[in-house]
Amino acid sequence: MRTGIATVCLSGTLKEKMQACAIAGFDGIEIFEQDLVTSSLSPEEIRKMAADLGLTLDLYQPFRDFDSVAEDVLAANLRRAEAKFKLMSRLGMDTILVCSNVGTATVDDDSLRAEQLARLAGLAGDHGVKVAYEALAWGKYVNDYEHAHRLVETVDHPNLGTCLDSFHILSRDWDTAPIEAFSADKIFFVQVADAPKLSMDVLSWSRHYRVFPGEGQFELAKFMGHVVRAGYTGPVSLEVFNDVFRQSDVERTAVDAMRSLIWLEEQSAKWLDANDARTDSAVVGGPGASGAVGGPAAPGRRRYPMELATLPQVAEPAGFNFAEVKAADPAGLEKVLGQLGFEFNGRHRTKDVQLWSMGHARVIINEQDPSGGAGSNSSPAIAALGFDVDSPVIAAARAQQLKAPAVPRKSQANEEVFQGFAAPDSTEIFLCQGSPDGTAAWINEFGEPREFGEGLEIPAAGGRRAVIDHVNLAQPWQHFDEAVLFYTSALALEPQPFAEVPSPSGLVRSQVMLTADRAVRLVLNLAPVIQQDGAEAGTAHRKTYQEHIAFAVDDLVETARSARARGLDFLQIPANYYEDLDARFDLDPAFLATLRELNLLYDRDADGEFLHFYTATVGSVFFEVVERRGGYDGYGAPNAPVRHAVQYDYLHQQGRTT
Repeated sequence: MRTGIATVCLSGTLKEKMQACAIAGFDGIEIFEQDLVTSSLSPEEIRKMAADLGLTLDLYQPFRDFDSVAEDVLAANLRRAEAKFKLMSRLGMDTILVCSNVGTATVDDDSLRAEQLARLAGLAGDHGVKVAYEALAWGKYVNDYEHAHRLVETVDHPNLGTCLDSFHILSRDWDTAPIEAFSADKIFFVQVADAPKLSMDVLSWSRHYRVFPGEGQFELAKFMGHVVRAGYTGPVSLEVFNDVFRQSDVERTAVDAMRSLIWLEEQSAKWLDANDARTDSAVVGGPGASGAVGGPAAPGRRRYPMELATLPQVAEPAGFNFAEVKAADPAGLEKVLGQLGFEFNGRHRTKDVQLWSMGHARVIINEQDPSGGAGSNSSPAIAALGFDVDSPVIAAARAQQLKAPAVPRKSQANEEVFQGFAAPDSTEIFLCQGSPDGTAAWINEFGEPREFGEGLEIPAAGGRRAVIDHVNLAQPWQHFDEAVLFYTSALALEPQPFAEVPSPSGLVRSQVMLTADRAVRLVLNLAPVIQQDGAEAGTAHRKTYQEHIAFAVDDLVETARSARARGLDFLQIPANYYEDLDARFDLDPAFLATLRELNLLYDRDADGEFLHFYTATVGSVFFEVVERRGGYDGYGAPNAPVRHAVQYDYLHQQGRTT
């Protein structure tokens, strides 16, 4: 599949955008007219630069408000078009996007439109240019892609075809199956964009909230499946208008964009496999069709002119292997983990890290600074997550093909070699060889004795069963959508509908990512913008918003009592909460008294019950302990505003922000 991207998707100058696209691995680009007009580069210089970077110039766009106009307006439009055709010759481009009229259309007559488009196609032919006519979702008279295609067929000119844009089609809920009946030589261009499902006018939705494939809720694989079945072989190009993307680092956004097309290509191949009824490899798509979805034709797979590559296939993670917290001064973390009932398993024999465990819940405390030494002044923060997978090497290969940057760790002889890569928020992700009983071979690398702080006793956990239930990670505002796609594509986690939780700092957007069996639950929170403001103080790349690791136990009340006996500093829940709890659930008075006594929170739904408590925050990290009863599958969402408010007060009393 030939990949492309419109320069309007990215921040920076045209030169910077082109360089970023080449670095990300795109085959070609669409040049957005405004990027050209504001560039200091001449058309000839842009043409040479594209050639030097290995980029094709696939589409010049947009040409607006051409059709459905009076004759005098048409004459001016044709003059304007000819000027653009001459410019395209200088650029070495041969296709222009013409949008259905929005602003100047005054005549609703298909025969007139066809006549005007025919004159445009004839003029374009004189200059060796092809016109890709696109139905804008808010077009005055033409807003349906099938309507646009009928006009193209009526004109029947070799220089006039249609552009299929997924946003303009899917935002209007048009059926995409009719695309398969289109003649492939009349589909001149295909643009793709995803978007969240929003209730607002289509123009505003389009201009501000498009996202890259995999970051929204459109059925893009189905759309692309119909395009492939039609026999289209041209570029599949991203056209995304998004306020965040156009403020973010250009190279990083380009890589995210390329990742989205790699993911879409694979998902489209899967859709075709699942929806092609025939079980042979017969050629379809018209005479001369060649190539195969995913490479050479496999038994039971149809062949199409467009080749769709697939990635190494991996199963979703079987569970969390470990969570790692980085802290120059680990005393606070050691104290809290010990009070929760975690056992200290010793220090690593070659690295400045220590291991704590309770059952199969394992926490690594890393005292190394980002440069690999010890003694950093950074406060505790979640630094890495380990996941159990069937084949770490294959899973890592998939992540690398999805543009995930590798983060190898030094290992000596007889030490576990972890396959690792960095997530968008800088959290390091490590792939570990899973075991049926949930154990980890690498724990044998720990055991060096260590003296703890004076007066601090760490009793054994008494064989208590525990696992990591979920991890909550705060995402910088400019990388939230990127993170959703990253965990979807690289780790096969399934995004759930997002929720918004009120807090004293504003609404917190929360996105749950999980495996089908819920063995891995990852919660992404969109951190308030103010929490990312720290460049002046040298903290631009440090996590400042709170994150947490949640551990599931069999008996939360007993765990809480034991932790209290060890002196754990619980998050103090206000009395008003328990009065409201009683009103909502009519709990047994003795049980309610226990909840109040131990600062426990409670939720219930039709499937079961949920008990949990929180520790105080250490650095930017706190811990949660949970007990799930019955089939309860949530996270105590009604309690989240309470937690946010109490943490806000607690941290402000210490002169900190939440």
